[in-house]
Amino acid sequence: MELQAALQQHFGHDTFREGQQEVIESLLTGRCSLAVFPTGGGKSICYQLPALLLDGITLVVSPLIALMKDQVDSLQARNLPAARLDSTLSAEETRALYQDLDSNKIKLLYVAPERLANEKFRHRLEKLTISLLAIDEAHCISEWGHNFRPDYLKLTRFAEELQVERVLCLTATATPQVSKDICDHFQISPDDHHQLTFYRPNLHLSVTPLADSDRRNHLLERLKSSPTRATIIYTTLQFGAESLASFLNKNGLTVRPYHAGLRPEVRSEIQEQFMSGETPVICATIAFGMGIDKANIRAIYHYNLPKSLENYTQEIGRAGRDGATAHCELLACRDDLRVLENFTYGDTPQPDALRAILRILLDQKGEFDISIFELSRAHDIRPLVINTLLTYLEIEGHLAATSPFYASYKVRFNRSREHLLAGCDPTQKTLLEILFPPAKNDNWWREIDPGEAADASGKTRKEISQILTELEDLGDLIVKPSKVRQGYRLLKKPDSLSGLTNRLVQLFQQRETSDLARLQDVVNQALSPECLYQSLLSHFGEEMEPCGQCSRCRGDRPPDKLPATGTPDPSSEDLTIIQELIRQKHPGLRTPRQLARFLCGMTSPATSYYWYLPEGARKKERITNHNAYALLETHSFQDVLSLCESLIIP
Repeated sequence: MELQAALQQHFGHDTFREGQQEVIESLLTGRCSLAVFPTGGGKSICYQLPALLLDGITLVVSPLIALMKDQVDSLQARNLPAARLDSTLSAEETRALYQDLDSNKIKLLYVAPERLANEKFRHRLEKLTISLLAIDEAHCISEWGHNFRPDYLKLTRFAEELQVERVLCLTATATPQVSKDICDHFQISPDDHHQLTFYRPNLHLSVTPLADSDRRNHLLERLKSSPTRATIIYTTLQFGAESLASFLNKNGLTVRPYHAGLRPEVRSEIQEQFMSGETPVICATIAFGMGIDKANIRAIYHYNLPKSLENYTQEIGRAGRDGATAHCELLACRDDLRVLENFTYGDTPQPDALRAILRILLDQKGEFDISIFELSRAHDIRPLVINTLLTYLEIEGHLAATSPFYASYKVRFNRSREHLLAGCDPTQKTLLEILFPPAKNDNWWREIDPGEAADASGKTRKEISQILTELEDLGDLIVKPSKVRQGYRLLKKPDSLSGLTNRLVQLFQQRETSDLARLQDVVNQALSPECLYQSLLSHFGEEMEPCGQCSRCRGDRPPDKLPATGTPDPSSEDLTIIQELIRQKHPGLRTPRQLARFLCGMTSPATSYYWYLPEGARKKERITNHNAYALLETHSFQDVLSLCESLIIP
């Protein structure tokens, strides 16, 4: 079918947007491709149309459930055979999806990258012809990218094992180094690297250096001049989004906060109100914006510094998609760096903790399973870091992921236990009596360990899970799975544990250095005397003439350095509190780095779940309620770490 006609038939578009046809033609001739298109540049058509023209199935790897749902809903509304497989589906919906998959009723299947850690799912895919693997947010593959995700690293091997015919990598933000990394992973030739300019002439960029105390009033004046136009204000912290929205509402504006800490139904309501225009201004963390396709956003304000120029480019790209002028202003204050740097320092694991986890993993025999949550808490390493560690062990051939499973189920009767047992044959009744021994109250939640239940009944763990699912489908039970564990198989031990540990320590330190350098890139952009678009696009390997309309081109000159609030040295009272905390010898605060993170207001797996008994109190409190928590949050992490190293004697 001629491409133009296929585009019209399936999607109702008369013409392709820039770059789309070239990418599609590359794929249809069997070549792998990289599409680097700016936010709103029409990346999805590049794989959706080929998926309908190629034999076999197209597997789409996407990092967010909300994005997958929006894409699939849109395709199904056009009667196109698409589906998503994610954690929100019920057991019945998952079974129906697998049946459709086996009978070739699905052409596009959306999954998260973590789904590929499931060995059973991989075996199911081996029976299918995967004509195209589309990888959205492909910059996550690159260790040099701004949003590296360990599960993305395994996609190269996955494509090889399943003999995927062609791969399309898509991203809205890739520096030349990141693009090269992606192309190297999938052997994409330079001719199949398709990149559009990041320049959007209708976006007028502005940087306004401000002291923290001046930002609120400056933003208020900006918004009052056009209070009903669609606007997104980006903040770093959830609390910042809440407090800023409250301030703006008290001053006569209609603003709602949006962040990941809100209930899903509240987030959905706020998003719908913004899309309809009922709520013109959203004050949000970066949790807001992915998949938002609102054409008439007229302003984007970065109240805090963004994490990277890649994030900044994505976020301003949500404005002015209708082609009309939009205002994008960065309120630049150096104070923001402390919080952003602390995020990075909080992710860097301690060498001793890495070594201990490696010993646990590599001393196993054959197949075993782990709880990432338990490892995280026991060794005070964030779950994402442990996932990264496990991924590297897989890539180096030490481990192979098998399948995740639930170690526990919480169940509650919808009907009485007697009703459940009535009418069962003797064998069924015996099994249910083992699963559900008598209790004082049938309305209580019960916890069932499927391993213990399997041992007691002579059934397998899988059979126990199937029985609970069947009872839930019949309406007899409410079932809540919990305590997920990931299965692994030990393939080989390292020649040198210390050598492997040292390599991984160096890797995480390189990640820290790289993330800190990205923050400095943001500061350099804010202080650049050049055209803002010129300096921004040079980061992505582009050259252009001055835009003539940004704040620099209009004559605003940057200061020598960004405004910052002065930070006094820790007081004698502060030091007394810290020394008393050290004497208490809390398990989660044993090392200088742990203590420094705590004093800077960074939570960690150990401190998030640790409780203590305050002097003179009768009940315990979370350690994060201690008066030393965040005591030095306005200080630089490195200064606090040096202080802690001087106070904690090994």
